Amino acid sequence: MKRLPLAVGFLAIGLAAGMFVTQQLASQPAVPKLDPPLPGREWQSFSPVVKRVLPGVVCIEGKGRAKRAAGEDADPGFGSGVLIDATGVILTNNHVVADLDSVEVTLTDGRRFTTADIRRDPKTDLALVKIEAKDLPFVEFGDSDAMEVGDRVLAVGAPFGLTGSVTSGIVSAKSRNNLKLNQFEDFIQTDAAMNPGNSGGPLVNMNGKVIGLTSAIKTRTSGFQGVGLAVSSNLAKKISDDLLKNGVVRRSYFGVTVRDLDEESAKKAGAKSTNGAVVTKVFDESPAAKAGVVIGDVITKINNEAVKDSRDVQKITASLPFGEVVDVLLWRDGKFYIGKVKVEEESQVLRPDTSPTPSDATASTVGLTLIDLTPESVKKNGWPLGLKGAVITEVKKNSLAEKSGLARGLVVLKVDKIVVTSAATFDQSLQQASTEKGALLHVLRANGDVDFVVLKLK
Repeated sequence: MKRLPLAVGFLAIGLAAGMFVTQQLASQPAVPKLDPPLPGREWQSFSPVVKRVLPGVVCIEGKGRAKRAAGEDADPGFGSGVLIDATGVILTNNHVVADLDSVEVTLTDGRRFTTADIRRDPKTDLALVKIEAKDLPFVEFGDSDAMEVGDRVLAVGAPFGLTGSVTSGIVSAKSRNNLKLNQFEDFIQTDAAMNPGNSGGPLVNMNGKVIGLTSAIKTRTSGFQGVGLAVSSNLAKKISDDLLKNGVVRRSYFGVTVRDLDEESAKKAGAKSTNGAVVTKVFDESPAAKAGVVIGDVITKINNEAVKDSRDVQKITASLPFGEVVDVLLWRDGKFYIGKVKVEEESQVLRPDTSPTPSDATASTVGLTLIDLTPESVKKNGWPLGLKGAVITEVKKNSLAEKSGLARGLVVLKVDKIVVTSAATFDQSLQQASTEKGALLHVLRANGDVDFVVLKLK
């Protein structure tokens, strides 16, 4: 009984201490709960995607044409490709293998194959290369239409011959067309860095599937600081299937040449909007001619699909089965007519009437002064003997040349695809360039690097 007061005292002290500690803990800020929780490594790193894709990406080097002197051709001599089948089917850009009799393909694991089995479709700038092998790693196609602006993507390839290079970015835009790069266009735009040699490599989504084929860079600096463009996988898959099955792409043929309907043409035709495509030529004995289509007709629908511009005519007609009779809704003289067109296999070129307007530009009008490249300068800089070109000696302030990024000391090697051998041939070449698109100059810098600069002509 004597111990009872002591026990009660210790109990009281314990309760007081517990209340004190509880109050102290209650006064501390709560540890925040993450909702959703921090992502795992698969979201912090692209490594899992890269490991899946990289074995199916190849480097392609031309072996069927003579080596060119430095600066004689903008093509770096190599490009990229992606295996789309375990039996050695490789998808790449046509411009990577253009004019080649054979190519050497290098896999990521170092194996090399030489092949002359090259199948091309210049109208989409796509090509297939077939090597003799089996059980190869490959990358599956994804659905490019399912991609959304803002989705993350990776570009994989061999820029400057550096095989297995990976860059990241997002989908900046979809369904880019009318860029006048190819006859048939459906590009995904991305900010993933691309450089010469990336062409033909895959643009992949975060599931490691091909949603585009890197094809072109729209840039003023010739480097990756520009807009990257990739041919959509849905277009690429269709073309690759045709090339693999038939060796060529079989397309439907209407037999007309069309152009976009501008405001002036719409006004003359009495149309209420600029939606549609104006027929500028009808080929004799073509399906369109047989159906009564005439020059000046505005095509507004094909097979019940609305036509917004000339590219829609290409896109819709190219997918129609041969032999099918389709309704073509035409606007003529203030009234709608329906033409019954029986689709035939392509025998003529169906394309918008977009012939470039030759410029009357000269070095002087764009603000340039040039002189011939001398053998002494070539030797002094250690460039290949016999190199020809025109050296920029002056760039006028605020001129088109300055705004395009040209500078004194650059050596112009080409204007578009025309080799420049002197200051005089520069003017001749420039006059054949397109006023609207400008001229693509291939320039040599003092350090030996070849750059590409778009010279604005208006």
